Amino acid sequence: MYKVGITGGIGSGKTTICKVFEVLGIPVFYADTVAKQIMVEDALLVDGIKSTFGKQSYFDDGKLNNKHIAGIVFNNEAELDKLNALVHPAVFRAFDTWEAQISSPVPYTLKEAALLFESGSYKMCDTNILVTAPMHIKINRVMQRDNVTTEQVRARMNKQMSDEEKTPFANHFIINDEAHSIIAQVLALHKQFLEIASNRK
Repeated sequence: MYKVGITGGIGSGKTTICKVFEVLGIPVFYADTVAKQIMVEDALLVDGIKSTFGKQSYFDDGKLNNKHIAGIVFNNEAELDKLNALVHPAVFRAFDTWEAQISSPVPYTLKEAALLFESGSYKMCDTNILVTAPMHIKINRVMQRDNVTTEQVRARMNKQMSDEEKTPFANHFIINDEAHSIIAQVLALHKQFLEIASNRK
């Protein structure tokens, strides 16, 4: 099955773009949402987190102790790398399972991930989309969505690759600047992917 990766920095609106693809009947794997689920459901991952960050990483009821984990990895890149080294392979496994369980024939699937390029999972996709938006628009979106300050948004952004750094890894681009039609851009890419998927049969 043809696999399309999609990513974008915080506030780029990549989730909104994915919803448009879903309306077109394309299944979307939301890697960041799945990551939160498997951190309490994937036994191999749970064991790895406990071994690396201590048994107090989980409460007695099995829920993740986010405060404990955050206290270790926040502002500590080496510890964050350890966490990502555990979580990313588990997400890869979850994606393979998810794709295998798609019952109806679809021309392609979409994998949405904030760290698509950083995690290396873009290499497992046949092609990749980068959603971009001007900095001031991204900041305003996140401020309104999360009720946070400009400084807090910029702090989050600084933990991700910039659009400029991501650009060399992307094959396609969607400009979500509230001036270009995202529906028109999605439809154009959808048409391309349908043709490619058809030719691969």
